Amino acid sequence: MADAANKYPENVPGKFYVDDQCIDCDLCRETAPANFKRNDDGGHSYVYKQPETPEEEGLCKEAMEGCPVEAIGNDGNGASS
Repeated sequence: MADAANKYPENVPGKFYVDDQCIDCDLCRETAPANFKRNDDGGHSYVYKQPETPEEEGLCKEAMEGCPVEAIGNDGNGASS
């Protein structure tokens, strides 16, 4: 399970984040490309945009559930519209 204490600093503020367990497998970037990007220097993904639509929210949840190392977290504190 992802740990907010270990999330990467590149993550934008909001409920979804990627922590230091990321193995750079590309699943989240393929599942929700509007929300996840790769840090080429660090070799990991991060949330560069929090979901703004129900579709994006669903894709972020799908990426979180599919993450093989559970590096994607949802702290539930993001602003919801």
